Amino acid sequence: MSEQRATDALEALGLPHEITRHGRVGSLAEAAAARGVEPRDIVKTLVVRRGEGDFLFVLVPGDREISWPKLRALLGVNRLSMPDKEVAKEVTGYERGTITPFGATTAWPVVADASLAGDPERRISMGAGAHGVAATVPAEETLARLDAQVADVTELQQP
Repeated sequence: MSEQRATDALEALGLPHEITRHGRVGSLAEAAAARGVEPRDIVKTLVVRRGEGDFLFVLVPGDREISWPKLRALLGVNRLSMPDKEVAKEVTGYERGTITPFGATTAWPVVADASLAGDPERRISMGAGAHGVAATVPAEETLARLDAQVADVTELQQP
């Protein structure tokens, strides 16, 4: 069970967490309300392909989107892409919409947007391996435990 893999990984990291089960939601605002957090504190885990067999996780706040030029510059590459849903599942062990670095089948590198860092009190909510299941975790501690590279790699989402 994918959710169990994610929660086992959270336990193994010793990361304080709260699991929320709310079923499928139709919007960022709905997900935030169900999880008791602000929309900016919902964090999407996106899988990005750097090259053949070379992937990474990018943690993106709910109200932001990847800035491809910024991410390419950070990684020193000319081309990045997002794998299709079958490849994403194959390389993470999770279906799209449930992907999390916690318990992924491969511990890919993690890049976290800089807007997630800097507030020791901030809690963020991330997918926990199954649809409608989330883990709310302390942001700073999570970035540290994931050994995330923190950098400005997003921009505000356009309405």
